[in-house]
Amino acid sequence: MGGLLFVIVMAVLLVIPFWRLLPKFGIPNWVALAAIIPLGALVLLWVMAFRDKIGGGHA
Repeated sequence: MGGLLFVIVMAVLLVIPFWRLLPKFGIPNWVALAAIIPLGALVLLWVMAFRDKIGGGHA
């Protein structure tokens, strides 16, 4: 039971920051749930890093 609690806490700790940051990059909040999947957080970081500018505007 302790292992399940640990996984849930880690998932919450990963999802909340993405939930707050993704809208600033023009990405819907619900996409933050991808951070639960292994490598999902890494993919989201890459997407955010290579967006043109904050606010989701296009050049």
